[in-house]
Amino acid sequence: MTVDPKIEQLNDYRARSRQGGGEDRIQRQHDRGKMIARERLDLLLDPGSFRELDAFVVQRERNFGMDEPENQILGDSVVTGWGTINGRLVYVYSQDFTVFGGSLSQVHAAKIVKIMEMAMKTGAPLIGLNDSGGARIQEGVVSLGGYADIFLRNTLASGVIPQISAIMGPCAGGAVYSPALTDFIFMVKGTSHMFVTGPDVVKTVTHEDVTFEELGGAMTHNETSGVAHMAAESEADCFALIREMLTYLPQNNLEDAPFEAATDDPLRMDMRLDNIIPDNPNKPYDIKEVIRLIVDEGHFYETHEHFAKNVVVGFARLGGYSVGIVANQPQVLAGVLDISASEKAARFVRFCDCFNIPIITFEDVPGFLPGVGQEHGGIIRHGAKLLYAYCEATVPKITVITRKAYGGAYCVMNSKHIRSDLNLAWPTAEIAVMGPDGAVNIIFREVLNGAEDPVVAKAELVEDYRERFANPYVAASRGYVDDVIEPHETRPRLINALEVLRNKRDSNPPKKHGNIPL
Repeated sequence: MTVDPKIEQLNDYRARSRQGGGEDRIQRQHDRGKMIARERLDLLLDPGSFRELDAFVVQRERNFGMDEPENQILGDSVVTGWGTINGRLVYVYSQDFTVFGGSLSQVHAAKIVKIMEMAMKTGAPLIGLNDSGGARIQEGVVSLGGYADIFLRNTLASGVIPQISAIMGPCAGGAVYSPALTDFIFMVKGTSHMFVTGPDVVKTVTHEDVTFEELGGAMTHNETSGVAHMAAESEADCFALIREMLTYLPQNNLEDAPFEAATDDPLRMDMRLDNIIPDNPNKPYDIKEVIRLIVDEGHFYETHEHFAKNVVVGFARLGGYSVGIVANQPQVLAGVLDISASEKAARFVRFCDCFNIPIITFEDVPGFLPGVGQEHGGIIRHGAKLLYAYCEATVPKITVITRKAYGGAYCVMNSKHIRSDLNLAWPTAEIAVMGPDGAVNIIFREVLNGAEDPVVAKAELVEDYRERFANPYVAASRGYVDDVIEPHETRPRLINALEVLRNKRDSNPPKKHGNIPL
């Protein structure tokens, strides 16, 4: 059978485009333990769902030998298009390191901008797979302009569609700001690197010797800087984590998060919760265990796990409803709020509010972390970010006070006073201006100074203060706590609240935007 020459030409073009930078460069990418751009998309997306755009685009630079035939690579250095994940539409781009090191050219940027605009118009998530040497030096300011074009679309899309960035290789210089503007950043241990300036420049300017991994590796940004939210063991693991995250998220800001019928009984009560809080109020326990005993199937999808561990954030389901969870972690710094924890939680609260995901807060907070370092670092400003985020949020907001709720931190952690919809407390809750020990030192300073045995006197006063104030009933008598419940009742009470609040409507005063204390 004779093949139409035009069809033959099309097939030849398609084959050339799929070749990227050629067999040698593809092999080098594989030798580094990394996939090529299209292999990554095949693994991320549902099988057979990818539809590519701009596969025949070529770069336009004619200086520095770029006009040579071997540099006219179809598709240039990025693969773009759309596909599905779990049957739901997503837009994707995957930078191709085999073509000019994945460097960003004018047409590379134009391809990304095109699908970003399509994603906003059609209301579907955007996922970027970053593996690039940075701006294409041969194109100069044109390449820099391409980055800025992308940054603008990232900003305009923020809060409209979920944006996820996966760092699959190097991401340096101006390239880092597009991921930084997106909602979540995934990195792969050992192969992902992000930095504004690389180790060589750092050594030249500051005389610091640092490796790629130390400066901008996956764990550096997951644990130390907080720039990244997830650290994957491999590229395959990274894509599995992205696919799972999307199950909790709506397609856009006009939709509700997807509901999945639960097999876990919504009326289930776990008696282990009744004994999980230690008798000693200063003894820690694991708030993640509390969360797992309450949510559907005990499954908690934690984000930002390695950064600011004194607060825990992530997604789960309750009665099939997708929820965002914010929880103080008594196992780390007694669960206090510090600069990093405040920023981490504030960002997560704002994301959930953007995309109509109810927020469940588990509170056990002794206050804000004291100290010169915190004060000079701006704990007031950073703590205010979390306060602002909760105040601004209009999604259903529910708080469960498990133990301590002291001082300004009580106000900040989604108290009734900042538009929380339902505030529940366990009998172990302690709600006061400060802990009994500190309160007694201030209130009864003169009494203690004149006591025959200050130690015994203080112990008695502390116990009296604890009985009178360090409990949930004073707050409940004021209506600041809606109900005091047995811990094992928490799951059915939360699910019932989510059903009651499903059609909640709330709004903020008309304005261009607020001025969050950045």
